[in-house]
Amino acid sequence: MPALDHIGLSVGDLDAQASWYAAALGMTALPPLGNEALGVRTQYLVAADGWAIELLERTGSVPGLQAKNPSDAILTRGYGHLCLRVADVDATFASLLAAGAVPIAAPGASPMSGLRLAFVADPEGNLIEVLGRPEPLSAS
Repeated sequence: MPALDHIGLSVGDLDAQASWYAAALGMTALPPLGNEALGVRTQYLVAADGWAIELLERTGSVPGLQAKNPSDAILTRGYGHLCLRVADVDATFASLLAAGAVPIAAPGASPMSGLRLAFVADPEGNLIEVLGRPEPLSAS
């Protein structure tokens, strides 16, 4: 059974946003990671019960939807990505494809963490990450 691992959020200032989420939600910031070839810095913030937010800062990114209220926000579809923690990345990837998902990245090693992962897009193009992390992220 898949389990939610983290929510990805693209940000303009990783350090400021990580500080804000840690303080505002009582989350623990894990050490930052990066992929210089892509111009990406990332940092996980973990809640006490194991759910996490992955903040991603990429050189050249631009602001997205700046809705004034929730009603306006739902006029634009999309999000960064949804990540499912699974026991078998390959089997889940195949199952999602069989259900109509579009392959985005075949199962393989993550360039930052070394964990096995894959990406698909749902029928509307929203990204879903399938991650072979054996245990939830832990702040301790």
